[in-house]
Amino acid sequence: MNRAWQAVTKGLPAGPVVVKLGRPNSKRTLSQNAKLWPMLSDLHSQVEWYGETLTQEEWKDVMTAGLKRQRAVPGIDGGFVVLGAHTSKMNKQEFADLIEVIYAFGAERQVAWSEPALRAFEHYREAQAA
Repeated sequence: MNRAWQAVTKGLPAGPVVVKLGRPNSKRTLSQNAKLWPMLSDLHSQVEWYGETLTQEEWKDVMTAGLKRQRAVPGIDGGFVVLGAHTSKMNKQEFADLIEVIYAFGAERQVAWSEPALRAFEHYREAQAA
């Protein structure tokens, strides 16, 4: 507290000072993680991606890369590797954004969301509104 006050008083002679207090973004929750998998399962069973049926893990990679605008580099034996796409390092807001990206993507492709995915999204929406 003392250091914050010193910083404020040091800055005051130069003009008004804005002080913002907050907590660092915490990691995603287990309930957020549980919401992800029904959605990925629905994509797996209903959406073909460039002629391929992707696994849930592969859909997670595609969605995460879309959210984070990752870079892709050539692999050492052909193909490409997406750099830096890790949901385990996402905070709550980033993970909420990922859920939004998945629902928007699915809506554009007429995905019929399963009951678990719909329940998860409704719960998510209610939490966002609170």
